[in-house]
Amino acid sequence: MSPETILPRLFVTGGSGFIGSRLARLALERGHDVTVVTAVNNPTERARCEALEKEGINVLTAPLEDSFALARALVGHQVVIHLAAAQHEAQAPESHFHQVNVEGTRRLLELAARAGVGRFVHGSTIGVYGSGARRILDEQSTLAPDNPYGRTKAVAETVVRAFEGTMEQCIVRISETYGPGDMRLLKLFRGVQSGRYVTVGRGNNEHQLIYVDDLVRGLLAAATAAALNGETIVLAGSERVTTDAMVSAIAAAVGQSRRMFHAPMLPFMAAAYVMEKTMIPLGLKPPLHRRRLDFFRKSFRFSTAKAERLLSFRATTNFMEGARRTADWYRAHGYL
Repeated sequence: MSPETILPRLFVTGGSGFIGSRLARLALERGHDVTVVTAVNNPTERARCEALEKEGINVLTAPLEDSFALARALVGHQVVIHLAAAQHEAQAPESHFHQVNVEGTRRLLELAARAGVGRFVHGSTIGVYGSGARRILDEQSTLAPDNPYGRTKAVAETVVRAFEGTMEQCIVRISETYGPGDMRLLKLFRGVQSGRYVTVGRGNNEHQLIYVDDLVRGLLAAATAAALNGETIVLAGSERVTTDAMVSAIAAAVGQSRRMFHAPMLPFMAAAYVMEKTMIPLGLKPPLHRRRLDFFRKSFRFSTAKAERLLSFRATTNFMEGARRTADWYRAHGYL
């Protein structure tokens, strides 16, 4: 193999997560040497790390704050794909999200540049757009994040863009992601299967989800494609589905034919607001919060033209097929 065809060594943060672990596995299959760095916060993340190690992937268990460990591990890698983030800690103050998502990104950029990394792929989120819109969004659309996660990820994007040096950087805004290994949608699949699931709201808000294997193909393309320095790219699925259409596809995947019901949004929003105001100041995680209701109320439509043009990437898995594969994985692992 000539030097021109040697695949870059990848350094993936957040490798114990749903997306990060899938990315590391596909990268290894494609011939990349992969190092995963990750915190481990629960048994699911620990199991993912153990599985990656068994497959021959180097796993470093360390938080983003451990500059010494990260600096040593970064040496010899050509590309960083940064996926680690504070995201689901509903009980945490915004300062926590800022420390991880903004300062953690700033620190990692500096460490990567010192280690001689050539490209930094920053995993951002469609959450930077805020409440979404009926119009089609693209990389130039106005940002209006409306929760701590979205706000701090938007600030992290500015940190990446402002970074000075010879290291290339690009930002990838990741749409709602699902597929085998996703524990976030497990409750939805179980609820639909039980026949007791109720949609909050009208169910006509739109999602442009991306199947996890499609997403990681896009991330690998961002790690290797030419002429990406300074670019921002949205990675989203190729179809738009309403919440009701999602539920119908999941019902078919789990063999449930009962009629699904709807409940009004307002009482749930009011309850979420009260729980946030009373529980978060006490350091408690509210069982219901407004961000959790985003699934039922926000609509997103994205242009994928830039990903097609710069990465030659287009998602190929429709939600009906993706839901079936996800349900099969849940059953195989005893979750359904």
